[in-house]
Amino acid sequence: MTPHLEINNLTMAYGDSVIQKNLNFTVKRGEIFIIMGGSGCGKSTLLRHLIGLLKPSEGEILVNGVSLWNTSFEERNKIISRSGVLFQGGALWSSMTLGENIELLLTEYTQLNNKQRQDVISYKLSLVGLSRYKDYYPSEISGGMRKRAGLARAIALDPEILFFDEPSAGLDPVSSRLLDNLILELRDSLGATIVIVSHELASIFTVGDNAIFLDPTEKTIIATGAPKHLLESSEDSRVIQFLTRTI
Repeated sequence: MTPHLEINNLTMAYGDSVIQKNLNFTVKRGEIFIIMGGSGCGKSTLLRHLIGLLKPSEGEILVNGVSLWNTSFEERNKIISRSGVLFQGGALWSSMTLGENIELLLTEYTQLNNKQRQDVISYKLSLVGLSRYKDYYPSEISGGMRKRAGLARAIALDPEILFFDEPSAGLDPVSSRLLDNLILELRDSLGATIVIVSHELASIFTVGDNAIFLDPTEKTIIATGAPKHLLESSEDSRVIQFLTRTI
């Protein structure tokens, strides 16, 4: 089966400053894939490359076997439209209700009429446990609820791939665990492939099927595998320190 995502010899840089180089990995269809590493190693920058916001300095990103950048503008937009993104803070429009935040995508990218859009909005909010909060503004709900609302918006168009940037950041342990469970439920119900940037160990071990570890010194991947397997078998002290929070 063709990997859902395939990254070949990817180099990321801002001008002459190389962030990461020679990145090679694949993400299988339907798996939850973790991008991990210490602060400043380029995790979020890699995510921005994967969702098409940044163009690689070198290398290529293949989605369903199609190059994200060596293709037409129209084809790239089609590829990007089949993905959903949950940013760290939820990135909800503060002047819009939760329902309006979701409807914005539906209006822009679908031909659904108003009744159909409202049905989709209600369904997506129900999937994340927010069916009663359609008319609430982001400022009127908790941080954990804003994360879930952002997730509802991310799945509005039934994406094939979901990208999460530090989904548990700023959440208490209970809210974080509830979000982890929700991610697992959505993966199973939607059949989506999920890529997560995270440094939260509890979440990494709970949801991660496979992972890469980015090192800021060598500026490349120094470990690949299931998080639990890396914890048990890695001989690299940097990986063990990260996965055990030891120095």
